[in-house]
Amino acid sequence: MPELIDVLLLLALPASGKSEVRRYLAHLTPGQCRDEMHLGPTVQLDDYPYVHLMRRVSQELRKRGHDGVFFDSDELPMKDGRDWGMLVELLNEDFDDLVQRRRPAPSSAAGWLFDRMDAARGRAGAPRALAGLPAALRRALAQALEPECADLLRDKNAGIPGSLEGKTVVIEAARGGPDGATFPLPDPLGYQYSLRTFSDAILSRASILYVWVTPEESRRKNHERTDPDDPGSILHHGVPIAVMLGDYGCDDMEWLIQRSGRPDMVKVETRGRTFLLPVARFDNRVDKTTFVRGERAQWKPEEVRALHGGLSEALRRLVRVAAARG
Repeated sequence: MPELIDVLLLLALPASGKSEVRRYLAHLTPGQCRDEMHLGPTVQLDDYPYVHLMRRVSQELRKRGHDGVFFDSDELPMKDGRDWGMLVELLNEDFDDLVQRRRPAPSSAAGWLFDRMDAARGRAGAPRALAGLPAALRRALAQALEPECADLLRDKNAGIPGSLEGKTVVIEAARGGPDGATFPLPDPLGYQYSLRTFSDAILSRASILYVWVTPEESRRKNHERTDPDDPGSILHHGVPIAVMLGDYGCDDMEWLIQRSGRPDMVKVETRGRTFLLPVARFDNRVDKTTFVRGERAQWKPEEVRALHGGLSEALRRLVRVAAARG
């Protein structure tokens, strides 16, 4: 029986191909995933749905003449960079719910999400954003966003299996820093900060698959994939250019690998512990993934071979590095 990856952190700049990789893996048979990718049936976590709802909260607040809390505009980066930590804290909660098989059933999905955001913000060292809203404004906000929050809660609960035995948890996220920044990136930017914020439960089990594109290619593909009529879509959402340059103009993955002291490892020092995470790069600088957005019947065999072979080699390398780490 091949060794299976337990927790896979799927990391990259926006539009690099992370979501296409997830979609491709979902089309493989369980045997292909196990024997050729070292993956069990996957359980998916992603912080993008939370970012989308942060933007929706800000839109609804601004519409009512209130400060946007998370964003001043749909075209600008986050107001408070500590919200990168909030997003990781939400993923930590989601992972714990997976392990404990908890399926929340609140009376209000919007109220549940607002409380979670505030609590996660507090753990990230930022002030609570929504608890202090005037009661009438909070009620109006919850009413406006209840359907979308209910969709998020439904999808979250539906993704919790009866057991994680033999499965691979895939956690997707994108992090970076301003165009032209020098390293190390200051907190709360970049992977160095966000990896430190992941829980011990995740870090003790995790390996990293990094989808490698240049920032320039990330911006090109982001423009290409954007569908303004589908802003909540995993495959078709667009990131504003000010955010692409301000938050994702570079990233620190290569810097972290070079400074780990171990080949194909990232060292994470947090809460008095040191974790060595195996890392492999799937080279997507020459695009191997965009075709996956189309209908499967239109996939060309040569495209499938290039993607399948590159992914298989990267994931095999992760397993070898993890075995060598001991």
